Amino acid sequence: MSEDYETNPRPKIIAIANQKGGVGKTTTAINVGTGLAAVGKRVMLIDIDPQGNASTGMGLTDARPEDVVYETQIPNLYLIPSTTDLSSADIELADTAGRAVQLRKILRGSAFDAFDLDYILIDCPPSLNLLTLNAMVAAHSVLVPLQCEFFALEGLSQLMLTIREVRQNLNADLRIEGIVLTMFDARNNLSLQVERDVRGNLGDLVFNTVIPRNVRLSE
Repeated sequence: MSEDYETNPRPKIIAIANQKGGVGKTTTAINVGTGLAAVGKRVMLIDIDPQGNASTGMGLTDARPEDVVYETQIPNLYLIPSTTDLSSADIELADTAGRAVQLRKILRGSAFDAFDLDYILIDCPPSLNLLTLNAMVAAHSVLVPLQCEFFALEGLSQLMLTIREVRQNLNADLRIEGIVLTMFDARNNLSLQVERDVRGNLGDLVFNTVIPRNVRLSE
């Protein structure tokens, strides 16, 4: 990933988003965070999915409200876990002025200066709701995991439209960090066709690296 801090000041904030579930979004968030931490970067992973899969994936099963930031077992990797209370965020914030910029105010402020972070990764819920909107408004870029399946491009077009609307109205500097193809099976003609279509439509936005389907990983 690019480290152009003139356009993406430190820490760089990346929203990991796709409105479809089951595309490897949380797995991508955990592994990107772990990979960055492994090469010496200081990373905060924020789980804003009410399902809390990133939180449990990092070994946290009982988050307490008073403990906002947790140190994970991985050096340099911190976690702000999810809570089921997030499921009512759309309703709770419905009458709040500036409801789409609440997360930006926190993450672009000085709240985490003491952690000396290089990256903040936001694991978004599988929907284009107010939580995802807050993440996009707060972020410098969006990383999109895209499953190699028949309707992949159809769902991606709606996500791209949302990103464009956010850029036009709320976060002019938001860009696409890249699209990573997940659950790729080189033996499957459909996977190969989806890859050709996505690269044909989006070119350099698609990462060269693809994530293969791996049953043992799921197990």
